[in-house]
Amino acid sequence: MHIAVFSQYHTNPDCPATSRHYALLAHIAKTHRVTLLTTPAWKSQRLTQEFPWVPEGVEIREAEVRYDNKMGPARRVLAFGHYAAWAVREGLRIDKPDVIWGISTPLTAAWAAAQVARWRRVPWVFEVQDLWPAFPIAMGAVPTALARQQLYQLEKRLYKSARHILPLSPDMARYVTDLGIPAAKVTTVLNGTDLELAARATPAAVQLLRQEQGLAGKRVVLYAGTFGRANDIPTLVAAAETMVAASDEVVWLFLGHGFFEPLIAAAAARWPGRIRLVRGQARHEVFRWFALADVSVVSFLGLPVLDSNSPAKLYDSLAVGTPVVVTNAGWTKALVEQHACGWYVPAGDAPALAEQLQTLLHQPEALAHAGANGYALARQQFDRQRMAAQVQQLLEAAAS
Repeated sequence: MHIAVFSQYHTNPDCPATSRHYALLAHIAKTHRVTLLTTPAWKSQRLTQEFPWVPEGVEIREAEVRYDNKMGPARRVLAFGHYAAWAVREGLRIDKPDVIWGISTPLTAAWAAAQVARWRRVPWVFEVQDLWPAFPIAMGAVPTALARQQLYQLEKRLYKSARHILPLSPDMARYVTDLGIPAAKVTTVLNGTDLELAARATPAAVQLLRQEQGLAGKRVVLYAGTFGRANDIPTLVAAAETMVAASDEVVWLFLGHGFFEPLIAAAAARWPGRIRLVRGQARHEVFRWFALADVSVVSFLGLPVLDSNSPAKLYDSLAVGTPVVVTNAGWTKALVEQHACGWYVPAGDAPALAEQLQTLLHQPEALAHAGANGYALARQQFDRQRMAAQVQQLLEAAAS
């Protein structure tokens, strides 16, 4: 079977990114022909050279479209449109696929997949990574009422035309079915994590990292991920400054890159060694940093659309037994409370976040218990190899 994959942002485990689809494509390409239509936007950000750019068996077609998290709305729209136009042209040139897999974000990538599917008369599967256009609209990136209306209409047409829909969280799935899409064509496939890479975070490897970073005897709080506008970074910085001012034992690590990097750098300059801007780490190395921390924070702005997110940092932290504090009132709050692997603090409340974290750092037994619960949960429900097999079955079913 030939599968054409439309994904604007391809990454591999050498990149400071989640690399979800690298794991999925590696599994699927063992038994099926896979053509990936993407861009090299992340290729220049490879921090190591341990992994091939695409998994064995994957044929790649790349459009030279630049993208960066620091881009403003206008430049992002231009990049989205450029990729979509190229993807339609390229999708009509490749050998006819049996099924097309369109991955949003952005919504324009899914639109391109749908157009090619219609012209080639093949089914397509729609993977929903974030709720578009609800997310950019909530962030104020779509200024006119007409544009918002047109985007919502486009979204619904895409849901209807897809043979099957793969949201990354149960809240996303509920959003889709609430639009009138039959539940039978919607299957939640969580973001998940790479357990074989997490296994590299051995006690010896973590202890070595602790020594290299001069963190012996310190209590470590970690935020690892994008420093984007949606991630509520100013709240984390305020909480971090409150905590390090109160205790010499506490160190906050900010691991990543993005829009709010200068804000974090300024805080790190005010509190040298206590608040640290570590910047991004390769996917296969990030698990050591999660294992190093006593607790990690998974934060977003307090917008209802963000409650549905399926953040990779949640799964990665639990995979190495580090409990999490989440700041959204959606399914992640329900998950950590149901499985006793983390805690909830409302988004935007820096004093409450600082107080909760300070309390937890004085309760090592509670942290260890929650971490053990998260470790077990990750192995039961978050293994990307199992998810890859599930996605393959859904693609096969759609093609048949």
